[in-house]
Amino acid sequence: MNDEQLLRYSRHIFLPQIDIQGQEILIRSHALIIGAGGLGSPVAMYLAASGVGEITICDSDEVDLTNLQRQIVHNTRAIGTPKAYSAKKSLLAINPEINVIALKERVDERKLSRLVAKTDVVIDASDNFVTRHAVNMACVTHKKQLVSGAVSHFSGQVTTFNLCDINSPCYHCLFQENNTEEGNVHCTTGVFSPLVGIIGCIQAAEALKILLNIGETLSGRLILLNGLTMEWRSIKLNKDPMCPVCSILGSKISF
Repeated sequence: MNDEQLLRYSRHIFLPQIDIQGQEILIRSHALIIGAGGLGSPVAMYLAASGVGEITICDSDEVDLTNLQRQIVHNTRAIGTPKAYSAKKSLLAINPEINVIALKERVDERKLSRLVAKTDVVIDASDNFVTRHAVNMACVTHKKQLVSGAVSHFSGQVTTFNLCDINSPCYHCLFQENNTEEGNVHCTTGVFSPLVGIIGCIQAAEALKILLNIGETLSGRLILLNGLTMEWRSIKLNKDPMCPVCSILGSKISF
């Protein structure tokens, strides 16, 4: 690192769990963020500020006035701009030293698989379950750790799926594709704006811990927040031995 980087990241370097070696790891790391909305905003901003050297951010939507109540990576001047491009501009304003790859598209399964294969951590900040299941499938295939979050109304949830570990549950273990209960958690209706910041920041923290290999992640635990009472609940997650993704399909995948 040069002198300017030592100053920029000094508050990380002061932490013995990170130090110069850890910060250098972040600089060499690549994070994939699916979604540049309410959750993706704080995730992307904190990863950029923390010095993650390469960030790929995927979002097919454009910035709308209704987004600005919670999607803090965008501003009023960005209305009508593709979210991925708006996010890239904001991230480079925070940290011009990083490389941001902005993809204005809803990536298909084949391209998603290629993107996941070459990244170090995947953050699912999407707002639909077709995408979430597709991201999960790609992460199982390539044995990548997946940080998943969701917010609806005044409720939020976040967990990490350590898909490098064959004993870890995956997203499909939690929500089957035909399970209507998962529809209770989404961002397409009302949402309390600070809640996406809280959940998104936890996702960013999980991603950084994964990259640095420090602390304990939320693997095997789903935490839920009631934003009206600020009460947290923690639920243990177990692998579904009959899961068609991580137990059945995952066991057939070889490299």
